[in-house]
Amino acid sequence: MKLRFTPQAKFDLADIHDFIAQENPSAARRVIALIRKAAVALPQNPLIGKLGRIAGTRELAVGHFPFVLAYRVDADEVQILSVIHTARLWPESL
Repeated sequence: MKLRFTPQAKFDLADIHDFIAQENPSAARRVIALIRKAAVALPQNPLIGKLGRIAGTRELAVGHFPFVLAYRVDADEVQILSVIHTARLWPESL
């Protein structure tokens, strides 16, 4: 099974990195690496996340960080749809 980040998820990662990097560039790199590490585990165990708030999606909390990976599982691919900070309003659709 393959792993794919959608353009929105890539934008989210860049936004998270840029925000954290304003205060601590090395922390920003570590946080992004840990988010990516959580995502890389999904193709081997795609049902590890809970059922998503939006139909057809699943959600995986990222360790001790306030981020959730919203993703979809297709026949041969896990699609990371968005990386959402838990303090933000959840989108109505992904």
